[in-house]
Amino acid sequence: MILATLAEGTVASYAGIGAGLAAIGAGLGIGRIGGQANEAIARQPEATTDIRGNSIILSALIEGVCLFAVVVAMIA
Repeated sequence: MILATLAEGTVASYAGIGAGLAAIGAGLGIGRIGGQANEAIARQPEATTDIRGNSIILSALIEGVCLFAVVVAMIA
């Protein structure tokens, strides 16, 4: 009985760690996209609209993957 409760608590803590790692990874990825986009705009100001559009699409895709990873971590 105590061992089963301990195992459930361990699984819950691992789910929290997994969700946290997913959020950290998404934050790092989106930050890198933003930084590289700013650098690209500084190099080619005439391509600002294309770069900005691609950055927003990539950030949304990464955010979707992060949300999926958090949901999977919490379900498991």
